[in-house]
Amino acid sequence: MKVTLATHGGQAAAINLRLPPRVVDAEALPQEAARELARLVEAAKTTQAVKEDGPGQARDALSYTITVEDVDRSTVLTQSDTTMSPAFAALLTWLERRLAME
Repeated sequence: MKVTLATHGGQAAAINLRLPPRVVDAEALPQEAARELARLVEAAKTTQAVKEDGPGQARDALSYTITVEDVDRSTVLTQSDTTMSPAFAALLTWLERRLAME
């Protein structure tokens, strides 16, 4: 399984446009980390974004696209700072920490 993280918008939007999406390959991870990634991905797939209460998104809010490529399918999850579910947030945090280690 390969998991790709792309970030859009926010105050650094122009910088982020030039950066390629970042990728975590589960096959290159230790077994325990790969299992944790799979668990977080499944949780994020089964929860929906939180509905926004206000009149619109924050001007500098970021949106995140997490693409999960598995052997037989591809899944795209997209949420933003203002509508992120707790499960999506947990996956995003895990990915950002793992990518910072590389």
